[in-house]
Parts: sequence; C-alpha cells; structure tokens
Amino acid sequence: MFQVLFKRLEGNEDIAVPRKMSEWAAGFDLQAAVGESVVLAPGERKLIPTGFAMAMPGELEAQIRPRSGLAYKHGITCLNSPGTIDADYRGEVKVLLVNLGQEPFTIMRGERIAQMVFQQVPVVTIEEADELPETVRGAGGFGHTGV
Repeated sequence: MFQVLFKRLEGNEDIAVPRKMSEWAAGFDLQAAVGESVVLAPGERKLIPTGFAMAMPGELEAQIRPRSGLAYKHGITCLNSPGTIDADYRGEVKVLLVNLGQEPFTIMRGERIAQMVFQQVPVVTIEEADELPETVRGAGGFGHTGV
C-alpha cells in the first residue's frame, strides 16, 4: 500500500480531495476548482484547476483520464490522455479538457471532470546498443498486423 498526501489549496475548502465513487473503482474523481463557471465551446480546450497539490512516493505516477459519462454524453475528454503527473511535482493538479461535442459545455465549480489512476513505475535502465535482437515482427509499424 502506498500513501499519497493531498494538500487542499487556499480558497478551495469546498472542493473534495480526490475520492473513489465506488468500492472497486480504479480512479479517484477530480472536481473542478474554477472560480466562476467555464464554458468550453466545441473544439475549445482549457486547463481546469482542481484546487489541490499532492506528494506521492517515487514508485508511483498519477494518470489523468477522462470520465466516461462526460465523454459519452457531451464529448468532453482530456487531451494528452492519459496525462502523467510525476512523483516530484508539487504544483496544483490541473486537467486539460477539450470539447469534442457539438454544443458548448459549462463546467461548474465542484463538478467531477476527470479521474486520477495511480500506477506503479518500474525501475528501468537504458543501455545504448549497436544492434538489437531480431523478432518476427521486425520494424513493422502502424497497420503492420493487417488492421
């Protein structure tokens, strides 16, 4: 089990710290900490504050992902998805939202706008090589498998 510390930023006492909405949920819902309602026009993107900063162990990353209901009902999703928050970041967590829908969408203070999923980060070493081991696939890229 890992401990993640959340610091509510000044003026956001009414915004809940991230929380799971069901016992087996993978993600913690994030709320919009906007001062006033924000309207996202179709095709528009905006960075939405969440009102908190956090500290997590170096073995973790936090991934910011869209909420399926907002995506399905309104076309609201996260750009750079999943977005990664590194363990050494201590600034306010913000969510980059985009409106892919046909109608303007209003983001209200306290509205659940995204979810945050924690993942363990493996320790990896990088080594430069003159040659790489052969595989059946080789250098086959996009569409290589026929789909």
